[in-house]
Amino acid sequence: MKLINALGMARQMAKDHIEQGDTVIDATAGRGRDTLLLSNLVGKTGRVFSFDIQEEAIASSKELFDKNKLFNNVTFILDNHEMMLKHIEEKVSFVMFNLGYLPGGDHSIGTEKESTINAISASLGLLGKNGFIVIVVYHGGDTGYEERDAVIRFAETLNQHEYIVRMSRFINQRGDPPILICIQKTC
Repeated sequence: MKLINALGMARQMAKDHIEQGDTVIDATAGRGRDTLLLSNLVGKTGRVFSFDIQEEAIASSKELFDKNKLFNNVTFILDNHEMMLKHIEEKVSFVMFNLGYLPGGDHSIGTEKESTINAISASLGLLGKNGFIVIVVYHGGDTGYEERDAVIRFAETLNQHEYIVRMSRFINQRGDPPILICIQKTC
């Protein structure tokens, strides 16, 4: 067995827990790699909602999806992930967050602690029993530490009779290696 980074662990959790026909959310579309993975996992009968606040991210994600798509099961939404309740009504089985900024994009535009906490809270309301939220926290930079701390504090407050929360991080890596926070709804 080989240890993998936070993003690799999040993707493995998606592979282990998502079933064909599920409805899932990519809360931070970025360049579309996770949206594509989720689309393939839910299959032709499933559905993916993919959010981003940047037109560049949605365009990049659509381009990647159009080149590689197998199914027509993704709804791209140009809006803040904290607005997901405005766009989604059904229960979901899996929500994936990659916090930080758009890879290769403007570093002054990124996820922020308030909207991220609101989005995680909204996700909890949409999550079906035994559903998962995975959050890859890229926490370097200007506001990354504040967002990391806010997400951890929020996750620590979740009722242990309703949710199981795990945090994974590498403790001997230089810089600020991403951490993974996983939330499973148990009721």
